[in-house]
Amino acid sequence: MAAAVTAFVLLGDSGGPTAPRALTSDEVNRLAVTRFLNYQAGGRAVTITVPNATGGLVITGSVDYRTHTGYGVVRGTGRDTSSDGLIQWTATTVLVHPMTDPPATAPASPPASGWYSRQLRTTGMSLDSSLAIALRLGNDRPDNAALLPQNGAAWVGRDTVHGHRTDIMNGPDADTKAGSSQTVRYWIGSDGTMHQVQVSIASESQPVVFDFDTRAYVPVQPVPGITPAPGPS
Repeated sequence: MAAAVTAFVLLGDSGGPTAPRALTSDEVNRLAVTRFLNYQAGGRAVTITVPNATGGLVITGSVDYRTHTGYGVVRGTGRDTSSDGLIQWTATTVLVHPMTDPPATAPASPPASGWYSRQLRTTGMSLDSSLAIALRLGNDRPDNAALLPQNGAAWVGRDTVHGHRTDIMNGPDADTKAGSSQTVRYWIGSDGTMHQVQVSIASESQPVVFDFDTRAYVPVQPVPGITPAPGPS
């Protein structure tokens, strides 16, 4: 995580504008461990809202941060329904199982057949950029707290997300190789838990939104015959 980000203005608890400020030592430490806590948890339930000019996509699923594998249901909104179905992905591969009427949640065990495989694209595709970023929101070690302020990290406000009081922080880029070289914003609880992340990607005017723990985490089972390779740290 190494790219500087753009500061912005949010509303504080008082309802007035809050200018970005330097992180306190506690805030730096929470930002430094937030990805590591995802890794320690093993995996997180996540809803990914991907912007698109034709309507967008919503992925409802889970990410296993030990194997770097995601799995869930993808649904299109607006005119973008051609991608509806099940989806499983790693750092290099996207597997899709088309369905005209996908379930609300993915079956715990992926179907044994009906999958189509393709390479995950590292640039130029908002869906793949979002999938790659989701995998990299967990890390097997804390980030270097001393480097975060140097790379643009800042406190910008407070908010309540899914019933959790959070501090909103600008942080370094989640994945420079996934087309997300702009602003990354974290909604982090008092214990360092990541509750929401918004990431600007080069190909879209609206950010990708990652909402965590909107339902119970379901361990990710690989598609039969597919062995996920460990992703990068």
